[in-house]
Amino acid sequence: MTNADDMLAAAALRPGELAAPGLSARPRRKVAILACMDTRIDLFPMLGIQRGDAHIIRNAGGLATGDAIRSLSISQRLLGTEDVVIVMHEGCGLHGASEDAFAEQLRADGVLPTWRLGAFTDVEATLRDSLTRLRASAELPHRDHIRGFVFNPEDGTLREVA
Repeated sequence: MTNADDMLAAAALRPGELAAPGLSARPRRKVAILACMDTRIDLFPMLGIQRGDAHIIRNAGGLATGDAIRSLSISQRLLGTEDVVIVMHEGCGLHGASEDAFAEQLRADGVLPTWRLGAFTDVEATLRDSLTRLRASAELPHRDHIRGFVFNPEDGTLREVA
């Protein structure tokens, strides 16, 4: 069996737990969270949220990429969110990665992506860049409540970056 088969079997055992009858697609807390896809980040207990409270947008690094802005714009304009929270973290796989080496790997496979890896050397500076990009994004009508945090998976702490 593949991982997908295992996951499908697990879902088949718990449809009652997974069903969300009457739960709106509009987040109760009117917040969208942009976070890294790292497996060590469990946003629900970290941020004290429950299913239905927030939109969760995840990508490598938790970066404010074009597609993240697309999702945040949809979240705000179509589904009523007003706040944005970004969660990046210490020990990210993009920290210290090489854009050039990654691009060379892709070229060796005959791939010419339309996107960049998003590697960085300073997590706080990168988070500030993402905050600046979102706060300047005309696609987002609600830009006054955008905040960013760095999570440390080693000790479980979360700190705000202004």
